Amino acid sequence: MYWRLLSLVLCQAGVAGIGWLIAPKGEEWQITLAMTLLGGYLWFVLDSLRGMRLLRWLRSGAADDLSLGNGLWGEAYDRIRRMLRDSSRLTVDSDSRLKDFLAALQASPNGVVLLDSDTRIEWFNQTAADHFGFDVRRDLLQHFGNLVRDPGFAAYLFAHNFLNDVTMPGRENSSSKPVTLSVQLHPYGDGRLLLLSRDITAVEQAEAMRRDFVANVSHEIRTPLTVLAGFVETLQTLSLDDQERHRYLGLMSQQATRMQTLVSDLLTLSRLEGSPLPSVHEWISVDLLMQQCEQDARELSHLLWTQSHDLRFERVAGWEIAGSALELHSAISNLIGNAIRYTPVQRRIDVGFKSLPDGGMVFYVKDQGPGIAQEHIPRLTERFYRVDRSRSRETGGTGLGLAIVKHVAQRHGTELTIDSFAGKGSTFSLTFPPHRVRSVAEMSNIHG
Repeated sequence: MYWRLLSLVLCQAGVAGIGWLIAPKGEEWQITLAMTLLGGYLWFVLDSLRGMRLLRWLRSGAADDLSLGNGLWGEAYDRIRRMLRDSSRLTVDSDSRLKDFLAALQASPNGVVLLDSDTRIEWFNQTAADHFGFDVRRDLLQHFGNLVRDPGFAAYLFAHNFLNDVTMPGRENSSSKPVTLSVQLHPYGDGRLLLLSRDITAVEQAEAMRRDFVANVSHEIRTPLTVLAGFVETLQTLSLDDQERHRYLGLMSQQATRMQTLVSDLLTLSRLEGSPLPSVHEWISVDLLMQQCEQDARELSHLLWTQSHDLRFERVAGWEIAGSALELHSAISNLIGNAIRYTPVQRRIDVGFKSLPDGGMVFYVKDQGPGIAQEHIPRLTERFYRVDRSRSRETGGTGLGLAIVKHVAQRHGTELTIDSFAGKGSTFSLTFPPHRVRSVAEMSNIHG
């Protein structure tokens, strides 16, 4: 303000001085006064022009630099320029933070949808697009309820009680491949809603498997316990001859063995799931493993059937497999045992190892049993899944054998293959990768 008044005074004084010099004699004071007023007017015009330049600069977007010198307008320009620069920097920082925030939401494993007060979609991430089938070019500003027509979610939204989540089927849900979503709304801002979605299909399946597992274990143990309790009560209350007593004790022993086998298989599964992976430096002789399995197989066939099967074991000498001897023996014995249980007596069962061109090996069990319908094959390795429940119990099966085989195969990097058709027998194979197979002769040459 000081420089502004000073410039006005100087302008008036300058013009008044010129008037004093050019004024005729006797009219100096009149001319000087008039020129002083004229100087003030000129100063006002020049000052207004500077102000108009500043105004045009602001209206044009304040993009270019402007030179207004010192004084009020110059200082105003400098301050405005500084404020605009700070504001621009703040805007850039805010945009950067917003992009980082949206990138974080985009990377979220959960679906994120921002809804306005009328439940119109303002933004969503790719996970939400996958969950609900949204398209960013088509569905922005559309009502969420018009795109997701689920009665459960509609009732949830209408109740306006968002303390808990609601489950609903996902976009790709089908009878063969169920997809379940957990959806919850969180109010924020001025009536807006944050929707979070989470794929809980695996959790639901795991919970269903847990329930089925508990129910199956309870059923499998309760049945022999009921039989044992009945026989014990019979022995306690009735007077039986030696033949009847011997028969009842034999049946009790059979049921006790069944429970013992079930508990043993459950413990095996528990050990497989909780123990470290088998070493790739512990080598087992294939020939010795086959000898043990052949002995077990012939004993089992004799135990279960009055007549034996045509068991043919193909020996492969001079090869070793890396892994756990206990686990591999369990898996191979389970495959051979299943073939013996389901193949009629005097039918042929082929068992063996054979080398593969890539350096790996495949173990196979080929039977002449009734075969398995194709719809059952994907579920055979599920715990307690049986194609024929009554037949399995008659032959002492627990329904856990193939689940054990699957776990052992996964732990050894081995592929379990099931090739079977109803009425044409079955072939179960375990394919071992090359890094878990070696020739004893080659190793002798290397060390020799």
